Amino acid sequence: MREHIEKHHRDFVHLLDAIAVTDERGNSVEAQEGIENVCRAVEAQTQAGGKILAIGNGGSAVIASHIAVDYWKNGRMPALAFNDGALLTCLGNDFGYEHVFEKPIEFFAREGDVLFAISSSGRSENILRGARAGRRRGCYVITLSGFGADNPLRSLGTCNFHVPSHEYGAVEVAHQYICHCILDVIMQDRIDRVPAAAPIGEDGADELLGAGLPARAPTSGILSRRIRRESRALAAAQSR
Repeated sequence: MREHIEKHHRDFVHLLDAIAVTDERGNSVEAQEGIENVCRAVEAQTQAGGKILAIGNGGSAVIASHIAVDYWKNGRMPALAFNDGALLTCLGNDFGYEHVFEKPIEFFAREGDVLFAISSSGRSENILRGARAGRRRGCYVITLSGFGADNPLRSLGTCNFHVPSHEYGAVEVAHQYICHCILDVIMQDRIDRVPAAAPIGEDGADELLGAGLPARAPTSGILSRRIRRESRALAAAQSR
């Protein structure tokens, strides 16, 4: 049993290193650069008045709900997931399940919003329709997919993360890791931009984490250093 546990751990660490990122034109982007681009976009878009929307089915729906809670509670960014039971059953009954995300996105999404579209297979029709609706509404669309590299969701985002695995559990955990990494980096970057001598009390820290971007976006170096620190920590865990 121990060998299976160790293999499971090794495989997942290697899987994180294999995550592929592409831009809206399908060009490959280095993974850390992709996360940095998303961090800067999420922070800038929400500080400009945009909100975060998240959609997913099954386990991906749980990730979507997790995003909605963490990004507003901890990150002080307006966020919501379209996972209400009445909403899903109403729209599924009236329009068909393939439209359950497309319809609310068409109504609630505004130009400048950020949409997380999550599907392990990258082939769920309601997620594909939701992502397309987000693009039509002028959203910055982040797709998270897995399974085959040719899945259609990978071509619909402004930034696309693909986890090259056909195991649902591994793909879902990797998606959750990416979403946490984005929020953690944004929050740490806010702290890093405060002068070291500035006193931060309990109330001050709360205001700081909700302060967001100043007029200019943070420099890439600060975010890159944070991402590199997380990567080194991951490598250290792998070597133990």
